[in-house]
Amino acid sequence: MLSYPPHLVRDYIKDFGLNEESVILDPFCGTGTTLVESKRWGIPSWGTEANPFAHFATSVKTDWDVDPDLLSSHSCEVAELALDLLRRQGIEDSVPFAGNIADLPLRQLSPEQNKLILAGSMSPIPLHKVLVLLECLEKYKIEKVYRHQLLAIANVLVFGASNLRFGPEVGVGKPKVDAAVISPWVAKINEMAEDLRRVKGQSHAPAHVYFADARGVDSVLPPRSVDAVITSPPYPNEKDYTRTTRLESVILGFIKTKDDLQAFKKGLIRSNTRNVYKADDDDQWIQDHPEIQSIANTIERRRIDLGKTSGFEKLYGRVTKLYFGGMARHLAALRSVLRPNAQLAYVVGDQASYLRVMIRTGQLLAEIAQALGYEFVRTDLFRTRFASATKEQLREEVVILRWKG
Repeated sequence: MLSYPPHLVRDYIKDFGLNEESVILDPFCGTGTTLVESKRWGIPSWGTEANPFAHFATSVKTDWDVDPDLLSSHSCEVAELALDLLRRQGIEDSVPFAGNIADLPLRQLSPEQNKLILAGSMSPIPLHKVLVLLECLEKYKIEKVYRHQLLAIANVLVFGASNLRFGPEVGVGKPKVDAAVISPWVAKINEMAEDLRRVKGQSHAPAHVYFADARGVDSVLPPRSVDAVITSPPYPNEKDYTRTTRLESVILGFIKTKDDLQAFKKGLIRSNTRNVYKADDDDQWIQDHPEIQSIANTIERRRIDLGKTSGFEKLYGRVTKLYFGGMARHLAALRSVLRPNAQLAYVVGDQASYLRVMIRTGQLLAEIAQALGYEFVRTDLFRTRFASATKEQLREEVVILRWKG
């Protein structure tokens, strides 16, 4: 899934004729674009999210009842404490360390934590700075602003202090021997505080995100409570979405063990072979869909022809069926929480990832929805993107549905 911009949410709020009396749902809410934009427009919203860090990020980004002055002043105090501690250890935040790293008393992740993140995600000195900042923040915690401070740390450690690079998949780039952490954190805090000042005193629509699997939305939301859905589910693209937020999830304690990671993976739509399990049976939902069965069979034949024999490669055909089965299960569960004439917008993209077999995601999703009683309204082209593997332009579309009730 590629993130979609706020203007796309605004476009469909207008197109669907939504207002303060409506309720918007994003069942794959990620880090909260739909919920934040709905709140800005004064429209109540709900979200469900199975990624523990993304759930946390959305809950923070939609919490505007925070004193920006307290957030800023307390963070500056914590920053000074962290800087002082680092200086006493011979480390400056804004000046790259030029001595012998072996002489430094560096804090480290536990062996269990190291097994959970990508090798080389962070260099020792930037990691030490982050852990020192977290220690100071924990020691002088003020609950009213703590979550916003943690979210700012997550931003800095991923986009400033880490060695991660972001492309079609998350990877590790050139190691940074050192990187500033405390000063960028204060800058991010001040940016947050300024955003909060801009909305201070305004009447805010409620927004709530549930930590839940999108295939079970009916277990957390009231019946007939939703007027519109604006969302972007994962795509069937062999991208491991758990890697996208792995570093911050581990360092901030949202994922502590392999069991935590597995539970996280099991709560997701099966879009890649790394989160397929023997007990998975979502494929039963699309066993009578001829085109999906044909795509899976074509993928399997191509795998055999190409001599691909690894355990992951043998799952390519199956994960295709599990993906669309999971989306069918989600749409089936969604029906009971929709009000009559609810309107839905699903941002999805065509894929050619599985051994270059084309998967028309939007078309297939529309067919699955119709079989479950939804009305297919239209497909809007959102954008195209170039697929380097096939040298083709792939469509990213918004599938518009209606639930008549």
